Amino acid sequence: MAAAGAAHLSSGKINLGVLRDHYRRELIECIDKCTGTKALVWDDALTGPFGLVAEYSLLKDHEVEKMFPLGPKTLQASNVQNIIFLTRPKLKLMELIAQNLLNEDHKGPQRTEFHLIFVPRKSLLCEKKLKEMGVFGTFTSVEEFSLELIPFDNDLLSMEIDTTFRECYLENDFTTMFYVAQSIMTLQALYGIIPYIYGKGDCAKHVVEMMRRMKGELGGREPQITPQIDNLLILDRNVDLLTPLLTQLTYEGLIDETFGLNNTSVKLPAEKFIPKNQKPDEPLEPKKFILNSSDELYADLRDKNFNAVGSIVSKKAKAITLEFDERHQAKTVGEMKQFVTKLPHLQKARESLTTQTSIAELVKEATNSDGFMETLRCQQDFTNGLETDKIHPYIEECIAKKDSITKILRLICIQSYCNDGLKPKILEYYKREIIQAYGFEHMITLMNLEKTGLLKTHGNRTYAIIRKSLKLIVDDVNEQVPNDISYVYSGYAPLSIRLAQYLARPGWRSITEVLNLLPGPKVEEIQQIPVALRKRRNSITSSHSSTGEQRVTLVFFLGGVTYAEIAALRFLAQQDEGGTDYLIATTKIINGSGLIETMKEKIESVKLNPF
Repeated sequence: MAAAGAAHLSSGKINLGVLRDHYRRELIECIDKCTGTKALVWDDALTGPFGLVAEYSLLKDHEVEKMFPLGPKTLQASNVQNIIFLTRPKLKLMELIAQNLLNEDHKGPQRTEFHLIFVPRKSLLCEKKLKEMGVFGTFTSVEEFSLELIPFDNDLLSMEIDTTFRECYLENDFTTMFYVAQSIMTLQALYGIIPYIYGKGDCAKHVVEMMRRMKGELGGREPQITPQIDNLLILDRNVDLLTPLLTQLTYEGLIDETFGLNNTSVKLPAEKFIPKNQKPDEPLEPKKFILNSSDELYADLRDKNFNAVGSIVSKKAKAITLEFDERHQAKTVGEMKQFVTKLPHLQKARESLTTQTSIAELVKEATNSDGFMETLRCQQDFTNGLETDKIHPYIEECIAKKDSITKILRLICIQSYCNDGLKPKILEYYKREIIQAYGFEHMITLMNLEKTGLLKTHGNRTYAIIRKSLKLIVDDVNEQVPNDISYVYSGYAPLSIRLAQYLARPGWRSITEVLNLLPGPKVEEIQQIPVALRKRRNSITSSHSSTGEQRVTLVFFLGGVTYAEIAALRFLAQQDEGGTDYLIATTKIINGSGLIETMKEKIESVKLNPF
């Protein structure tokens, strides 16, 4: 892959604009192969990710006149020369595309050509499906667009593949690991070879082995770029299944837990964002907000513990009021002019303050509820090793009240993890109660949870050792001015981030015994860099380079990462003695409810014909 426009570092950070430009060029190259006017038909799951890479104005410049979501039955009418389907390689989507084509009337005044672009890879199975349905020959061209890692922010990349954990640990399908390996190779083509690779888990081992093969296929034709990323840490989600199951307590984490963040956007009740004296006559559509670091206040709030948000918002409100009051002190024309130049920024800041205050109030409503506090207490009992070896009264109460099945399964999985598995008698009791209260279809969900290790019967005692050795529980956590990563869960330090922290200093050798207790193999590999391209720096444990630049470590989470873990890594990067900047990549940004949802099976009831 050509390394067009070598990346540069800006105060330790990687310039992800280089990656975004790379994808834009590839996309336009794909689209421009079709000459004439175009309509794009999108697989719904791709619209968010594509929006983060290429805006509509760019597509318009390349004769894209219309865009439609891919739905069942018939294509919407459009007078264009080319209709381009952009889709993930999923069999159910091939059925939708086939339905669209079979229902299409080809007798129009001009001939329309059909094209298919797979994202990120072509699939022989999908092509076979289209052939079986008699539509494959309809396509003038079948291409692939390798959109792998989507830049969400200046330090965050996501592949937005939400089924990775299920595929790897339930279905034994490691296709996504190939995409991960390929995405890292793309990063190396743009930012230089990563000298030091570390990993933990079976999937991490798969990825490193595939990278080795891909490197061999390049035959020494790697781009000659000074490495911009010093270390790569690949972590399997099943190395730390506890962290995503717990309720995140950062501002961004709680927005995700409460309302669901998707491709950096969130939909919230519109009533909350209109003046109190304007009562709507009918229910309003939810209002969509983009939440990322382009909003200064949000960038300041997102990684804070929610208990610290109120005081920051209050200080910001006072600061903005003081700045607006400066206009009364402006006496000369020069002073007035100076205030006027500041005005657009001040108005934007005030608008942001109003929005974030409203969002914080919505989150506070959720966190103040009895159910939220009781769930949190139950989780904290479990992580502290309390009441893990018996039927928990709060879980019993939730089942009796027919509370959310996802919430109940999440709590049982936390109890299972913190007790190194449940006693068979307790596990059978929970299963029986769930099936009686919620229906037999949850038997398969429970089996899936067991198969992936989220739920298990009692085994070797390891959690207490890991908890103590890695200092996962911190009693005197400071939520306002934190001095440890445990602030993101108000007293629990994410195991995954402790592993990253120990790797940076003093190194994994200091925790060899703990690493051996965690699932999957440990991976360590050195990639040779030509002498002329080497930085004057030895390894991950050397604090700074001779130029005073911070090391950059790419942490890649296989199976998902939570916003709380992202916040914890950003916290580590900000520490004076840290010496490491973190670039975060993941197959998907997840939370506990989403993880449990992927384990569920949809069972359609079959009506039996009595005759």
